Amino acid sequence: MKEKLKFIFSRIRAGRLQEMRKQIRWIYGYAKRYWLAMVFYTALGLVGTVIGLITSLVSKDLVDIITGRQTGEVVKTFVTMIVLNVVTTLLSMLSDYASTWVSMRVDSEIKADIFEKILVTDWESLTNYHTGDLLTRWSSDASTISSGVLSFIPNTIIYLFRFISTFAMVVYHDWTFALFAFLGMPVSLLLSKTLMRRMVNNNKRSAAMAAKMSGFNQEAFSNIQTIKAFDLIRLYIANLKQLQKDYIHMKLDFQKMSMGTSLLLNTVGLVVSYLSYGWGIYRVWSGAISYGTMTMFLGLSGQLTGTLHNLTSLVPGVIGLTTSAGRLMDIVEMPREDYSDDDLVLRFAEKHREEGVSLRLDQVKYAYKTGTLVFDGASMKADPHEVVALVGPSGEGKTTMLRLLLSLIPAQDGMAAVCGGRKGETFADEIPLGPSTRKLFSYVPQGNTMFSGTIAENMRNVKEDATDQEIEEVLKMACAWEFVEKLPDGINSVIKERGGGFSEGQAQRLSIARALLRKSPVLLLDEATSALDVATERKVLKNIMRDSYPRTCVVTTHRPTVLNICNRVYAIRDRKCVLLNEDEIDRMVRDF
Repeated sequence: MKEKLKFIFSRIRAGRLQEMRKQIRWIYGYAKRYWLAMVFYTALGLVGTVIGLITSLVSKDLVDIITGRQTGEVVKTFVTMIVLNVVTTLLSMLSDYASTWVSMRVDSEIKADIFEKILVTDWESLTNYHTGDLLTRWSSDASTISSGVLSFIPNTIIYLFRFISTFAMVVYHDWTFALFAFLGMPVSLLLSKTLMRRMVNNNKRSAAMAAKMSGFNQEAFSNIQTIKAFDLIRLYIANLKQLQKDYIHMKLDFQKMSMGTSLLLNTVGLVVSYLSYGWGIYRVWSGAISYGTMTMFLGLSGQLTGTLHNLTSLVPGVIGLTTSAGRLMDIVEMPREDYSDDDLVLRFAEKHREEGVSLRLDQVKYAYKTGTLVFDGASMKADPHEVVALVGPSGEGKTTMLRLLLSLIPAQDGMAAVCGGRKGETFADEIPLGPSTRKLFSYVPQGNTMFSGTIAENMRNVKEDATDQEIEEVLKMACAWEFVEKLPDGINSVIKERGGGFSEGQAQRLSIARALLRKSPVLLLDEATSALDVATERKVLKNIMRDSYPRTCVVTTHRPTVLNICNRVYAIRDRKCVLLNEDEIDRMVRDF
């Protein structure tokens, strides 16, 4: 038997309870910063409980005075009861305010902290989550934790104190009434284990369904144009209705369980209440207690039952808290990017500001986490005032190479670095590529990457103090000024969500202008001129090459029409970067 008990307890320690303890410690990391507010909230609850008990005694005296069982000042006792009720109401309002204040502060802090941690989480790990799921975890789960922080330790203390003090008062006046307070406890204890397991499963299912619906809605609203273009309206409406049907079915299952539990607990509560009432009548009839004492006992009996239910209701709250904490911990405990070299990179950039920096990759190897090998021994170089092109069929690794340069994904072997202080083919300084070296890069990815707001606001996202003249200069360099100057509000014209109001080609030129405004030593253009005509594309690249700023530019392209103006062209073949000669470049241009 002893060994069996040890086994059971070891299973408990290694199971859900251990996981919950870990999640509670994580929540405590946020809650402890507001311990003074939580102590204040707890103190208000304890004082309110004491005043409530005093009110019960005053109410008893008032009833006894009125029924003639004792003499006293009716008016004074009545006024005292009114004052106590007013104080109780004020304390309740103050407690609600403190609760709201703490919840809002914790909510803001958790969301800001989680937002920051998501942004510095390893990019490849983060791509395993749908954006809708991330949004649900960041908003709903964080709010669940912030609103429930006060329903854990403070309310546990308050409810326990209320239960013990109320029970003590009942025992002091008539211990027989205390027995009725515990009649419903065995039922609650028997239900607790089953309810806990079901609540955990229900919370997980509910969170998963909420994330699924959020992801579906987010994708649908982001791709309305595609849905219309392929005439998928009926399909998406049908899919939404099916998701809603599944959600309703799940919620009704939860409701059935809740109704069954509530029915059982309420039935037990009614039985206890009527037994207490009957016993009270008997005690009054036999002359053992006064009518005022009976009314006090009935009130306290209800308070004992209610407090016991409050303590029981903390269980689903804790389960909800820990479930949400677990979902957030899944995100924040993923590998984090290392920005410890920020100061080193800033000093490096300032030291080589006049000459610019070079890129060097030597025998780089990279494979996706799925095991797919993308690069094996890839090497390339790019220097200031150069435009270096990467070409190759779709899916061969051009975008992956730019992600390697940006350290969104790390090279698993070989050398990848930014270099400065060039002396022939050697360099005085060299910093391995990492998250901190992104400070040296500007990036224009595929697709529309403009934010909602004005053109000027988009530009100043990368340089807050940029003057209107500086913005105009980069717009001209990106061949965007020709249409911006014709807009009624010029650079203060509004860009809608995802670049709405502008063509793809115009949005690309605005994106390029924004990257140029940042004046980073390295500029990466990932098919960033794909929506431009050949003449405009060549003009943009020539403007970049003629710029006096010592910029190193790497472009990926499917169109070879601009390759003959690039300093070097690398073709991605057989998991390597192969340097093309002039004949190979001319052949690609002719065959296009």
